[in-house]
Amino acid sequence: MTVSTERAPDQNAHQYTDLPRLMRLMTGDEKHGPSATSTLDVLWVLYDRVLRVTPATVDDPGRDRFLLSKGHGPMAYYAVLAAKGFLPVEWLSGFGEFASPLGQHPDRMLVPGAEIGSGSLGHGLPIAVGTALGLRAQGRTEPKVWTLVGDAELDEGSNHEAIAFAGAVGLEQLRTVVIDNGSATYGTTGGIAARFEVAGWSTATVDGRDHSALYEAFTAPHPGRPRAVVARVEPKF
Repeated sequence: MTVSTERAPDQNAHQYTDLPRLMRLMTGDEKHGPSATSTLDVLWVLYDRVLRVTPATVDDPGRDRFLLSKGHGPMAYYAVLAAKGFLPVEWLSGFGEFASPLGQHPDRMLVPGAEIGSGSLGHGLPIAVGTALGLRAQGRTEPKVWTLVGDAELDEGSNHEAIAFAGAVGLEQLRTVVIDNGSATYGTTGGIAARFEVAGWSTATVDGRDHSALYEAFTAPHPGRPRAVVARVEPKF
């Protein structure tokens, strides 16, 4: 089976306006609410308009891959997956409980649609680089590899190496979204985007709550280069 490059009409009843209600179903400690809500709009635009993956194609080799590196505060991720039919809405109320598949960090063995287990900062982008390389070695040029990272993750040396390598080898299939919620600062002139640019990436910096701007940045052509989109947000509570 080959995943179509055309997005099928969304048959799920849940819309963006339902996400706050879905998130409120998840209670308990260690929710990391601000961290979660800072990713909400990015996740929705990706799953609603960009990613070529559905609940029916989560194992298809031709699917797009989405890797959540920013594994702290997965409430928004779970809410979007539930809204899109990857997991039952009924699971949300058990968030963080011992017997629940929805842990305080996502587990790829338990969460339908999750590509990696995350929560250890700095792992997602290097794994995404390896995934893109593997797809390229197999001759699969259609699937895109997306990873969502937090600004503070960029302090990790593994990310520095991944950024440098991906730019040098021209990993065009690789896309990275950096959530800039002001939790880290950088001395590099030009900020976060400049760090990717000097390594040969195509970049854009946009309002992380503006769905039109996000979609435009996500779908802009960048032949021969990986793409980094810096999404600036103020956390919602």
